[in-house]
Amino acid sequence: MTGLARYRAWGQSENKIRPEHRDRLAVVYVRQSSRQQVLEHTESTRLQYALVERAVGLGWARSRVMVIDDDLGRSAAVADSRPGFTRLVAEVSMGRVGLVLGIEMSRLARTGRDWHQLLELCSLSGTLLADPDGVYDPGFYNDRLLLGLKGTMSEAELYLIRQRMASGKLAKAERGELAALLPIGYVRRSSGEVVLDPDAQAQTVVRLVFDTFARLGTLNATLRYLVANEIQLPVRAHTGLDKGELCWRRPSRETLQNMLHNPIYAGFYAYGRRRVDPRRKTPGRPSTGRVVQERDTWLVLLPDRMPAYISVEQYEANQARLAANQQIAAAPGAPRPGAALLSGLLHCGLCGGHRMTVRYRTSEGFGSHGYACSWFPVNYGTGESCQHIAGRALDDYVTGQVLAAVAPAALEVSLAAAAQAEAERASLDTLWRQRVERARYAADRARRQYQLAEPENRLVVRQLEKDWETALGEADRLDHEYQRFRDSRPATLSPGERDAIRLLAERLPTVWHTGTTTVEDRKEILRTVIEKIIVAVIGDSEQVTVTIRWAGGHETTGTAVRPVGRMDQLSYFPRLLALITELAAAGKTTRQIADRLNADGLRPAKRTTRFGPAQVLHLVNQHGIRLPAARRGPAPPELGEHEWTVSRLASMLGMPTASVYNWIYRGWLTARHEGIHWIITADPHELERLRERRNRPPGYYSRIRWTQPATSQEGDHP
Repeated sequence: MTGLARYRAWGQSENKIRPEHRDRLAVVYVRQSSRQQVLEHTESTRLQYALVERAVGLGWARSRVMVIDDDLGRSAAVADSRPGFTRLVAEVSMGRVGLVLGIEMSRLARTGRDWHQLLELCSLSGTLLADPDGVYDPGFYNDRLLLGLKGTMSEAELYLIRQRMASGKLAKAERGELAALLPIGYVRRSSGEVVLDPDAQAQTVVRLVFDTFARLGTLNATLRYLVANEIQLPVRAHTGLDKGELCWRRPSRETLQNMLHNPIYAGFYAYGRRRVDPRRKTPGRPSTGRVVQERDTWLVLLPDRMPAYISVEQYEANQARLAANQQIAAAPGAPRPGAALLSGLLHCGLCGGHRMTVRYRTSEGFGSHGYACSWFPVNYGTGESCQHIAGRALDDYVTGQVLAAVAPAALEVSLAAAAQAEAERASLDTLWRQRVERARYAADRARRQYQLAEPENRLVVRQLEKDWETALGEADRLDHEYQRFRDSRPATLSPGERDAIRLLAERLPTVWHTGTTTVEDRKEILRTVIEKIIVAVIGDSEQVTVTIRWAGGHETTGTAVRPVGRMDQLSYFPRLLALITELAAAGKTTRQIADRLNADGLRPAKRTTRFGPAQVLHLVNQHGIRLPAARRGPAPPELGEHEWTVSRLASMLGMPTASVYNWIYRGWLTARHEGIHWIITADPHELERLRERRNRPPGYYSRIRWTQPATSQEGDHP
């Protein structure tokens, strides 16, 4: 035989199988894509198992033929979910397989990656592939080319199948006819029509969830309310022996979140709300890769196609409230513990309306606080805060504006509060009556089952009797609890309760400041009536321009007053000095001058106290205002070279006299006591050191104290 003849003969199926192939296993790979195909397409499964006879016909002993059928009911789109394919690849890699048989190549893999990986392993280990069309050797170029083409066609076929199915689903969804799993409170009739759950208690619970969220405003508060009132959610079983039966399960955050976001409760038919993002799919993890899409990108959204529990307006309000409750930069966030009442509402009026942050002096969040705009330091790492405002002053101003705005509506507020309280009690009363009715029905049903059983059949009667007693006990327990509920909270408000609500509405400032009103309650009230607050400090003065944008779009602008660090920052500082000079020239004492300043409504920089004689004396000494000799007290002693009085040194360094006294007591200054005066010695070099100390940030020495050795003293600090 010539070389060309031998080459052609080697390409035939019979000549590709050599003795070394028969010395190894022949593997028959059996697979069906779904459980439905396994149950209904039995002929395909039979043909695949019949490949064992083909392997025997090709020369393998029956004992040397292995059948791998672990992947029955599994798709070939992904190899990771097919233990049978993984087992096949492992056997081929270890050189134990001489022939792999399949009814068609698509049974082995639907993806090019898995298919070509298998071909490469078969080529390296000398394994053959076979189907009803023939035997292929991946190491032979023509066979490898043909196998690659078959794999490509299999992958394209899967894509076309998916494309046709997706197009059909989308076309059906665009007509609003594509059936999907229904949320809590809905059932599908045998005709395919979607209706509200026929169980009245189930409808009551669903409506109560939406009413509670509209009243409380947060998901966590709604969940706590349901748990506190022992309210369970009605769930229809979708699978199992109890399919279609109503089950009562405890509420969870995820379930409530799904209910509030689902548009079906507002009458919408929606499709394409969640789509697979390949970047979110992690191998080996339970994530499905489905990502919630923005409403504008939903594939189908048809209004008025479903029975509704809430209106479209309420659904939109719920979505806006859920978005506002998120703790992100673009949303104010839900009210949280902390003394800052305006957190999430304040925006800077100096740098373009960026949101201002809260700064607490204690980690617990209930100490003194302030509001600062840190946009540029945080985002660009340059510059300082645009402005910093003491929190208490701004909170008091906005609170006063809100209480003044709602005062005329006190009567309407009281009526609305009374109506809301009665509506809440009525909903809970209805729910309690339905729970009692369901328990009584269960007890009556257990009684009838017991009576219909044969008395002689004690094996059954004993259990039925036990079930009847359990049902009677549950009905009796609910009867007593319902009675306690009615006694503690009757369905309608009594005249005394109505008067109490009206009195509270009329005394809103008292209610606001009482200890029973929590910080979260105050924040909730502010966010109900205010959309946004824009603040801007006028220069470095104590005046702050405050623009309040109320709910509904109306805006009001006013001026708040904040504490400042120095007297010369006060907007009325020139008038203050002029008045002190005038009163001093008239022979007034420092006490009389302080009383006059307080009577005229003038306040010190910190605004936490009123003017006193010491502060007036500091201003007099700092600005060279002369008091009558009889009023000034003993004259200071004569000063030598590089000697200073406390007031002169404080004026030179631009700091309060109290700080100078503090430095003297700490031993940071060289000073002697003469009479009632302190005389401080400080040459130019010492003055430069003191200026450097004065410019150090607050808390510097506290940090130094923690880092110094235990033997160091405060007076040794540089």
